[in-house]
Amino acid sequence: MKRLVVISNRVQQLNQGPGGNQGGLAVALLAALKERGGVWFGWSGSTVPEFTGEIAYEHEGPTTTAVIDLEPQDIDEYYNGFANRTLWPLFHYRVDLTEFERDFEGGYARVNHRFADTVAPLIEEEDLVWVHDYHLVPLGGELRRRGVANRLGFFLHIPWPPTDLLVSLPSHRRLVEALFAYDVVGFQTADWLENFRHYVTTQLDGTVGEDGLVTVGDRTIRAIPAPIGIETAEFEAAAQTQAAAFARDRMYMSATGRSLIVGVDRLDYSKGLPERFAGYERFLAQHPDRRGLVYMLQIAPPSREKVDTYQEIRAALDGLSGRINGEYADIDWTPLRYVNKGYPRPELAGVYRAARVGLVTPLRDGMNLVAKEFVAAQDPRDPGVLILSRFAGAAAQMTDAVLVNPYSADEMSEAILRALTMPREERIRRWESLIDCVRREDVHWWCDLFLDALEDADVAAVA
Repeated sequence: MKRLVVISNRVQQLNQGPGGNQGGLAVALLAALKERGGVWFGWSGSTVPEFTGEIAYEHEGPTTTAVIDLEPQDIDEYYNGFANRTLWPLFHYRVDLTEFERDFEGGYARVNHRFADTVAPLIEEEDLVWVHDYHLVPLGGELRRRGVANRLGFFLHIPWPPTDLLVSLPSHRRLVEALFAYDVVGFQTADWLENFRHYVTTQLDGTVGEDGLVTVGDRTIRAIPAPIGIETAEFEAAAQTQAAAFARDRMYMSATGRSLIVGVDRLDYSKGLPERFAGYERFLAQHPDRRGLVYMLQIAPPSREKVDTYQEIRAALDGLSGRINGEYADIDWTPLRYVNKGYPRPELAGVYRAARVGLVTPLRDGMNLVAKEFVAAQDPRDPGVLILSRFAGAAAQMTDAVLVNPYSADEMSEAILRALTMPREERIRRWESLIDCVRREDVHWWCDLFLDALEDADVAAVA
């Protein structure tokens, strides 16, 4: 089995362990590295006055992390700028929030240069190199220019937008052409892949062949759908731990017999939190007989707080939660609990297990692993109901969830009522179908699917 070199914007600390606050990408990549051994390279999250390229290493078993510090200007232009104020909103269909600044793109190119300069010496001849996400699209070409002849793969964790939206990016052609330095490019769903193919055929005069082959000029890559999973067995085990049981019991005690509706999302406009609050508010307005019998817990750890749009959504949610509680609360009941902090995964598993309803309703999401974690945490004898946005990548796999349009407050209200009143037999039937998929197409399946395709790929010529 070939060694793996993973490259992503941020790197998970090895000593944090499975009980930490890792996101889905971190959990998935650690699983791949534990299985194959190798190096995980990226930004440390820290800054230095002047970039040096000095690498800090950490070792655990067959896995090594290698991180570098960046300059403040790099963070402003590459991370807060082009990655999170240009690509992120655009790829989530929010052209209205997308900022097009030349300085941002310059910083994006500069950091990709620096990543390539620093990581290239760490790559051994037979390594598989797997680059992740929108921060590092140009990295494959930079590595090729530095003589890296290895098999290179790229996986996009977020949606790929329709062509009509993507062409609003001034450098759209250069960005897409950069993907043709890789051998295999993966997308979360067939829909995102189809958007990519449409761009290639209409804007680059490319062709789409059999077995996922896509050709532009003299370069052919394999573009595949590869929906990411979770470490299902580990998460199911986490739901049985003492920490999970304690969190579950805390929820039961504080609920005093009321049904819990839970949402867990990073604080981001793509997650549809204002629309979710509006749907819950509509439910309370339309079903006064249900007031006092349910409560909603929204966990929303803040992120990217230096970006204005994230400050705005936090202020909006503060106002909405206050309005809902002011309108509907009683002396012994608060309808909405809104918490701006993260929790370790075993505690979240306990919260999920205590919930009658899981609300996973992003406006647009590449996949959404919270949906899969919610299912994995349920009690098989009395499972909760997953309400899932049609616009989450997970909806393509999780068809036995209650699928909703998150933009419709009425549809959200109807889905909440349906979930709360769903008979146990139907809840069990839906859950069994969902957990079968979550177990079968887990993170190990995802890694094998992508890496097998990468090992089978023809190696690209070095530019």
